[in-house]
Amino acid sequence: MNRIVGIKLFVVGAVTMSFVTQVAQIRADSSAATQPVGVNAATTTRPAAVTTQPAGSSVSTTKRASSATSRPADPAVPSQTASGTLTRTTPSRVVATRPAPIESKQVGGEPDGIVQVANLVYAGTKSSRCFSDHFLVQAEKDSAISTSRRFHAVKLESNDLFDFPMVIMTGEGTFTLRDAERHHLRRYAENGGVLLASAGCSSEEWDTAFRNEMATIFADAALSPIGMDHPMFHTVYDITKLTAHHGTPRPLEGISLGGRLAVIYSRDGLNDTAHAQGCCCCGGNEITNAVSVNVNILAYAVMY
Repeated sequence: MNRIVGIKLFVVGAVTMSFVTQVAQIRADSSAATQPVGVNAATTTRPAAVTTQPAGSSVSTTKRASSATSRPADPAVPSQTASGTLTRTTPSRVVATRPAPIESKQVGGEPDGIVQVANLVYAGTKSSRCFSDHFLVQAEKDSAISTSRRFHAVKLESNDLFDFPMVIMTGEGTFTLRDAERHHLRRYAENGGVLLASAGCSSEEWDTAFRNEMATIFADAALSPIGMDHPMFHTVYDITKLTAHHGTPRPLEGISLGGRLAVIYSRDGLNDTAHAQGCCCCGGNEITNAVSVNVNILAYAVMY
């Protein structure tokens, strides 16, 4: 089992366990509230709280096909409309109570129950620093996902890439990836990782360079518009439209591999530079509901 799938299985198992515990408590409380007056509590049968860990929550002992924790299939991604838009109408929701993390350290230093997100160093020295990590805090507040509060900088050609279920790539101006970086990104996507890419300040030069690289790396899968009915937009929040500083923003685009989105791209920008220290969107048409969109993308990345 590869490391990315292991991380996803752990997170899905923890979320499932949290949900099962909640249901058991609700049933127990309901039984107590309806118990007849005068009945001895010691002899009254109450619904047993479900405490058994769901199959699949242990990364080391379960297979990916376990029904409780396996990544849900996303049949919408490979099926497209006549216009090429990726669609699906049945969303999957993330329960809004997070479990306590288990104390075991990951590469970034956090316990195993904490989801870590990396921002990429690519094309040798180009960084992705002007992408705000503010959405990680929001994800902790509004979903069952426990997250690291900060990004971890990771080189695209490093093997540490495979310890993160989602990575961020952004910037301005043109760039060219090295062959080793292209190879790593392809392997990362094929092994369950999600790349969230965003043109900093709606940079046309960066957009052109990114499209050229994606066409080289994923020659068998082109970037296609993602419809607003896709489950990615309905994991934590119900997002029905994108908003931007000026007019209607262009739709997000995606590349699908193995029945799920492996690359998610915004030409206008999901950087949320208002929360990125020392950065600004100078003249671009950045998406203004980026925080909610990024939370949903994170949930999609760990659940699919």
